[in-house]
Amino acid sequence: MDVHGRDLRYFAAVAEELSFTRAAEKLFVSQPALSKQIRMLERQLGAELFHRDRRGVRLTPVGQALLPYAHEVAALWRNAEAAVEEAKAADRSTLVIGMSTSPGRGLLPALRARLVAGHPGVRPVLRQVNWADPTAGLADGTSDVAFVWLPLPDGGRYRHAVVAREPRLVALPDGHPLAARAASDPEGKVDFTDLLDEPFLALPAQAGPLRDYWLALDARDGRRPRIGGVVASAEETHEAVASGQGVALLAAGNAPLVARDEVLAVPVRGISPSQLAVAARQDDRRPLVLAYLSAAREVGATTGAAAPPA
Repeated sequence: MDVHGRDLRYFAAVAEELSFTRAAEKLFVSQPALSKQIRMLERQLGAELFHRDRRGVRLTPVGQALLPYAHEVAALWRNAEAAVEEAKAADRSTLVIGMSTSPGRGLLPALRARLVAGHPGVRPVLRQVNWADPTAGLADGTSDVAFVWLPLPDGGRYRHAVVAREPRLVALPDGHPLAARAASDPEGKVDFTDLLDEPFLALPAQAGPLRDYWLALDARDGRRPRIGGVVASAEETHEAVASGQGVALLAAGNAPLVARDEVLAVPVRGISPSQLAVAARQDDRRPLVLAYLSAAREVGATTGAAAPPA
């Protein structure tokens, strides 16, 4: 038996008014339509719910038995509707921000301030994503916007605003010969060509073009890198460099996450700067997403990150 909530609501209205005319007016339906729905409900139940005669309308024993449950179902449905509306409102005001590591650089408070200025009710939620996903949750929809390193795989699916443009450094274990060479260099740098024979720590294979970028394949003239290990977090990178598994390229702004204790970070000459961006899916036109991208463009303009690389 499949009884609709509307039919129970109609039944309860007639039971309360003990008049099809008044109930129809209360429900904003025609009396014939209301009578038809009650008859259909009675057929489904296999019993009459009302006595109808010249004296008026009265509940039958079956109707009396059903009425408290009809009220209970109606109350539950009203609560359910309220819960759904509350959840929808919360969903509209929540912005999930994906990131593989904390972006630092004062970016989160700067972007939040701009976002909240235009959307006071917004609720930003930060989400940490493994380095195996270079889109930081955009690809599978678990993030609304994300801090990502360029280049993105399948870049045509996303729009982005660059918020930081920084030189790439190399993380070396303390005592590495290249650290001494950098110390004697006038600019305190090492040439990337000096790193070609070093074992490199790589991102997981799923990172696609981002793995290639942090291995600097574009600066190797076709020479394949030696892979000393695979890392999926800043902590793993620190431990792997410190233990001598390999060296790793990293953005200058992320150096404090890796270069500590037994690990140094040295500037590298001969490779392009890194680009940190805020990205979203191209087809996502929700106001909060567009507002966060707009805030990112403003921040990028103030830091000079929006300018093309030199």
